[in-house]
Amino acid sequence: MKNEDIIALIKREVKPALGCTEPIAVALAVAKAVEIIGENCACEGAWRLQADLRLDIAVSGNILKNGMGVGIPGTGMVGLPVAAALGAVCGESARGLEVLKGLTPQAVERAKRLVADGKVHIEVADTEHLLYVKATVTVDGKAVASAEVDPHAYAVIEDDHDRIVETSFADKILMSSESGAAVQEGTKEVEYDLNVKDIFDFACTAPYEDISFILGDRTLNWALAVEGLIGNYGLQVGKTIRENQKEVFGDDFLSYAMGMTAAASDARMAGCTLPAMSNSGSGNQGITVSMPVIAYAVKYKVDDQRLSRALILSNLVAIHIKHYLGKLSALCGCVVASTGSACGIVYLQGGGYPEVCAAIKNMAGNITGMVCDGAKVGCAMKVASGVSCAVQSAVLALRGTCIPSTDGIIEDDVEKTIRNIGTIGSAGMKTTDKMILDIMLCK
Repeated sequence: MKNEDIIALIKREVKPALGCTEPIAVALAVAKAVEIIGENCACEGAWRLQADLRLDIAVSGNILKNGMGVGIPGTGMVGLPVAAALGAVCGESARGLEVLKGLTPQAVERAKRLVADGKVHIEVADTEHLLYVKATVTVDGKAVASAEVDPHAYAVIEDDHDRIVETSFADKILMSSESGAAVQEGTKEVEYDLNVKDIFDFACTAPYEDISFILGDRTLNWALAVEGLIGNYGLQVGKTIRENQKEVFGDDFLSYAMGMTAAASDARMAGCTLPAMSNSGSGNQGITVSMPVIAYAVKYKVDDQRLSRALILSNLVAIHIKHYLGKLSALCGCVVASTGSACGIVYLQGGGYPEVCAAIKNMAGNITGMVCDGAKVGCAMKVASGVSCAVQSAVLALRGTCIPSTDGIIEDDVEKTIRNIGTIGSAGMKTTDKMILDIMLCK
């Protein structure tokens, strides 16, 4: 891939996201459907805060799993229903994964009322897509200036959290990806042709001015970490690690990285209203892929150019692994993201391509198999575990230690090892994924 294509890939997969991206995808689809009604029914003023709305949401099992127990920004509530209701009353689809940016107390109160009144209905869709949302919105015809008795519209999201592939109003298709209308303006399809060697070379040689945008990771995710330490979010995993750093965990880089990364996850998963810089559609993965690297740079005073290159490497390795794994699976995303951060730490400590490959193999042989049982405050503990493994894997790699190809899923070729991770998570754990969801629904 050309440098400009790699940069375009990063910018497509690394972007701000406000709230857990599965409920945010639901909010985005609902917001788009409501906007369609407003555009076609000459609605004026704050009609969305007042109209009698009914929301029927069909989602894939993975969206449901990751949306059941996670905090929704600014509400003090968890789950898909309130996220959908917020999308209806105040969401702006043009903001993408920040669809709920600019929440107001009035919007939150109205959304909670819609949920309490039974106006939001969630069901599991019959679909092969692991990431799927179909949001149908119906409005009482008395509330809008329209010839329709009960105006209705829907929007469908598939495969990517912010990829709207179909919209409809009054049973008429307005846009479908089959016509190419869903392709974002100014983008082009580029054949995926990356490997770890190309990623490492790009991170080391790309002009700094072309990659300095990645420092947005530090701006957003560090702010989340600080917020997580100040507030009492979730399980307070990061805060607890930092407060017990000397007595229990040790005053070293490992515990510092674990604490700061987990603190950012604590805040995000408990409904903090600050955005995360996401990776591959996940804010938690964006936090985990970047915060250990940023923590190293802060602790050891690394300059911005070197930090940028480390963050490019860590983000691209995670994107590369996710290419084979898929956006949603039964494999915990922190496995992928912490593998990326291990590579970033290797780079910052002077390691080269062989050490990066060793770090990836060490991670693959360590925590591959950690299951995803939905997004929730407990994810901060998995994040902390992932960071611990990342630092351990990096240190071992830097001293020439690498899990050999005689072990399990590890192969001499790092690309084959990565494909093995993807195969396990996407194909091998399908039954596990269904079983986890069944357990969660039956509690």
